[in-house]
Parts: sequence; C-alpha cells; structure tokens
Amino acid sequence: MNSELENAHFSAQNITKEFPTPGEPLKILQGVSVGLNRGDNLAVIGPSGSGKSTFLHIAGTLDRATSGTVRLLGTSIDSLAESDTPAFRNRHIGFIFQEHFLLPQLTAFENVMIPLVPSGRKQSDSSPADRARHLLERVGLKDRMTHLPSQLSGGERQRVAVARALICNPELVLADEPTGSLDQANAEKIGGLLLELQKENNAMLICVTHSERLANLFQRNVRLEEGRFV
Repeated sequence: MNSELENAHFSAQNITKEFPTPGEPLKILQGVSVGLNRGDNLAVIGPSGSGKSTFLHIAGTLDRATSGTVRLLGTSIDSLAESDTPAFRNRHIGFIFQEHFLLPQLTAFENVMIPLVPSGRKQSDSSPADRARHLLERVGLKDRMTHLPSQLSGGERQRVAVARALICNPELVLADEPTGSLDQANAEKIGGLLLELQKENNAMLICVTHSERLANLFQRNVRLEEGRFV
C-alpha cells in the first residue's frame, strides 16, 4: 500500500490532526491514508464532526496536518513554504464549497475568470476567456454569463462555482458538500455534472458529502468515522 501511495499522483499518508485542549489533545484525524491518480474520483462520507472537512482542507493546503505527508504531483505540499503555498494551490487545486462564494458585484463570467488573475497559467487549447465561456456553456449557463449572482438560482450559482473551480484546469478538485444547500433534483444534476467535467479534464476529484446517493455515483467511496477511514 505504501508503494502505491508513493507512486500516486495525489497521496495522503498517515495523516493525523490534533488540536490542543486543557486536557488531552482533541484528535480529529488518526492515521488517514489514501491515494488517487489522474482520472480517479473519491467520495468521503461520514457523520458531522468526523473530520471530513478537516481532511479536505489539509489535502488542499488550507490547513496543515499534525503529522503525516500529503503529496501532489511529486511535491510534498505540507512542506511548502508558507509564501509558496497560495501560488501552488491556485495552479494545481480547484475548490467547490457548499456556499458558492461568488462575488456579488461580478457577473457569472467574471466570477469564473477570477482564479486566472493571480495564476499566470496559460491555457494551451484556448484563451482564458474562451475557456471560461466553454465551461459556462458546459454547465448549462450559455445564456446567463452576464447575469449577477443575485439574478441566478441556487443551482445556477453552484454551477458557476463548478466552472470557476475548473478554469485553471487543476489536477486536483476538492468539493466540500457541493450539493448540500440544493434540493434533490439540483443536487443530482450538479453531482453528475461535476463527475462528467472531472473525467473530461482528467482531473482527480475528492468530494465530501452527507449524501449516500451522491457518493454512490463515485468510483470509490470511504467512510470517515472517529478520525479513521473505515
């Protein structure tokens, strides 16, 4: 298993996360290990407070593990200098959250373009604007590109968030309850769309979800309980 993890495009090995308390440390993650290669997708399910979001934040460089190693494309991301982490994250990782976090004063198109501003990443097949338009068309928003978030439905805003996460063509996409605020019909549409676009882009996708229905659409799913994958 260790050799498989070492050769994987993304790997988390023996990840622990603890928070200090007046008594014993609060253990959130206890020896979590997983590996993915390009084109793989994984759903992480489990009860609230089991450490799902903490694991995702560590995988995405938003937090650091107490111990263990996280590697992406051969880089030990937990060893990156603090000053280098944002640029690495922007170039290689896309995020989708339960809340869309769209900027209200910008159009759908402008929101999708935001990650390209600091990245400096060149798109080999098209201009950044062309890619943004293509992604918005793929998520069914061809006629809504100039609309503000306030003019879009909840499902449409989350589709914009999906397009924004993919605009830099990231190798790793991390989704934290991406359908949690949507009704069942929209949740299934967003879930299926996310998996479809992940495959098209040959990216790796890790999705944290409470939804067994969504998790069952993924190639693999694991349950996180009491800080461990079971």
